[in-house]
Amino acid sequence: MGFSILDWVVFFAFIGAVLAVGLFKSRRKSTDGEQTSQDYFLAGRGLSWWLVGFSLIAANISSEQFVGMSGSGASHVGLAIASYEWLAAITLVVVAFGFLPYFLRVGIYTMPEFLEYRYNGLARFLMAAATVLIYVLLVAAVTYSGALTVQTLASRFGVDVALWIPSLFIAVIAMVYVVAGGLKASVWADLLQGSALILGGLFIMWLAFGRLGEAETAAMYVSTTTGEIAVVDLDPEMSSVERFVELNRKQLNMFLPASDNVLPWTALLLGVWIPNFYYWGLNQYITQRTLGSSSLAQGQKGIVFAAYLKLVIPFIVVIPGILAFNLFSDEMRLEARGDASGAMTVYLKANPDTAFVTTVEAPDAAAIEAAQGPGYVIALYESKAAIAEEKAKSPWVLPMIKADFEKKDAAEFQAFSYVEDHAWQHVNQAFAEEVDAHNAEVTAAANAAGKQTVRQAMVAYKYDTALGLLLAMLPRNGMFGFVMAALLGAVISSLAAMLNAASSIFTLDLFNKHVAPGASQGTLVKVGRITVLALTVLAVWLSPKLSDPNISNSIFTIIQGVQGLISPGVLAIFAFGLLVRRAPRICGAAGLITNAIVYGSLWYLSSKTDVFAEYPFMNNFLNWMAISFVACLLVLSALTATAPLKEPVTFEANTDLDLKSSSGAWIAGLVAIALTIVFYILFSPLVIAR
Repeated sequence: MGFSILDWVVFFAFIGAVLAVGLFKSRRKSTDGEQTSQDYFLAGRGLSWWLVGFSLIAANISSEQFVGMSGSGASHVGLAIASYEWLAAITLVVVAFGFLPYFLRVGIYTMPEFLEYRYNGLARFLMAAATVLIYVLLVAAVTYSGALTVQTLASRFGVDVALWIPSLFIAVIAMVYVVAGGLKASVWADLLQGSALILGGLFIMWLAFGRLGEAETAAMYVSTTTGEIAVVDLDPEMSSVERFVELNRKQLNMFLPASDNVLPWTALLLGVWIPNFYYWGLNQYITQRTLGSSSLAQGQKGIVFAAYLKLVIPFIVVIPGILAFNLFSDEMRLEARGDASGAMTVYLKANPDTAFVTTVEAPDAAAIEAAQGPGYVIALYESKAAIAEEKAKSPWVLPMIKADFEKKDAAEFQAFSYVEDHAWQHVNQAFAEEVDAHNAEVTAAANAAGKQTVRQAMVAYKYDTALGLLLAMLPRNGMFGFVMAALLGAVISSLAAMLNAASSIFTLDLFNKHVAPGASQGTLVKVGRITVLALTVLAVWLSPKLSDPNISNSIFTIIQGVQGLISPGVLAIFAFGLLVRRAPRICGAAGLITNAIVYGSLWYLSSKTDVFAEYPFMNNFLNWMAISFVACLLVLSALTATAPLKEPVTFEANTDLDLKSSSGAWIAGLVAIALTIVFYILFSPLVIAR
């Protein structure tokens, strides 16, 4: 059963209310009747603390957290992925009192603009160009994450929805109010969507705990290191919370092994701080909200308010993801068949003598139900319709269109990796031994030929479907429509933030600076709107391509990994520039170029070679970030020691805003930091994860 009539009414009423509020609040223009760039890109610098706080969270939690982080929670990573949230609380406090005063003092519109103020125009151009390119991927990733949730949910009701359809819906809605109202429309829409999403998340968590309390069996990780999974009987005398803790002690640990490929404990020392500080302090689609604050005190209060909300987010995002694996591990295996069919096809063609992969033409229901492993059967059908007609399902039978099977081929030196999914090796123990032997043979042949291997990801579970599986539990009394509207609305909110930020940087840092320096305010607003339209088209086109498991089995990893191409360098030059006032102007461009070279090299060596085979900690992007950040600081230090400025850079006030700091926000920020430390102690081997 899908939407009820009441669900449809609530869904469209909520989306309509968001659009109406956003557009209504953005109607006012400047006194001469023309909307200025400050009105469009910074909401006229008139945002109050509560709008800033809610908008920061709504722009952030929609896609990465609800889809990517719930998916990471369902995987071996578990609650450890909450480090991005809880450490963000500390980061936000530092941003409020360490970065924001400088940004508001000099009156900047964009983050790249600050680099010209501190360094030179080249640094501004490099950051602006790189940021716009990466935002193209980010808008596609956010669009994809929302569309994937819709697709997963639809499949639960036997409806096959192509990814481009929900992608188009999400992108067009975001485009409408960003084009019309800019940042002001976005933040008022964020207020509704952020509030609704938090309420919806709490309701989903409550339902999931209720389902666990009624269950007789549940899946659990015996070891998050080896990926061993077991289905166990539940004690009927235990409450749902007690069951959850006992099932997931391994996943309720904030400190993963140093060899972990997603979030090793070593990354907590430096690596994870880099994307945190970049994201919350230097990332345009987040900082644009703080730059629109009506005063420094209002901005600081809003940021600290957001820090407290970040402490809450893991409980309504990651915990439900863990619960989803406990309850729906079988469904996640079935959802992975699409990715697995492609991977197994490549493996069969790379290793025709395999004992674990065969093909069969359109098997009947009895044959499908009889398949129990350990070998996989690629079931070949003439069309999608033929696949849909077959209701019998087995994780060992992988449906595939015959024409697609024939098109796929293996590379000359085709290797296979199951590091993306720790559970794959446990589910396929004998098969994994064959894969390891194949990889060793192929690697030796590639080395002898002086060529590189090509890797294909092998996955057993589709963890990113966790949210869609949870949503299917919602009652059809209007609540389903409300949560779906809140979820898609918040995805739209995050997408709107990125569209507005990308258009701001393209218009002000690239177009106005290098193409049309004397452009009128009206022209700048028009170019900003055209940029939003162009990015929307790209988002709809790119988003379905991100479902390829070779990119990653988690959308969250995609987003964080790609941003590493600029985030360590940006953080290094901003921090160095603020602390070392005699650093020469060339440091800005030098830091950005150094980071791109170092991070890109580490990424290439890890993904395309076996250089780091004996050093597993070097296969994690957070560790690459830490190395890149240190490399940037070394280069900046060397340049400063060689040719320091004769006079230190000063940051003169260039704004009419009240720059008085908030003492109340400072005290509240210290309390938020203390609470973060308490959470890390609680969810460690010392207490819950013992």
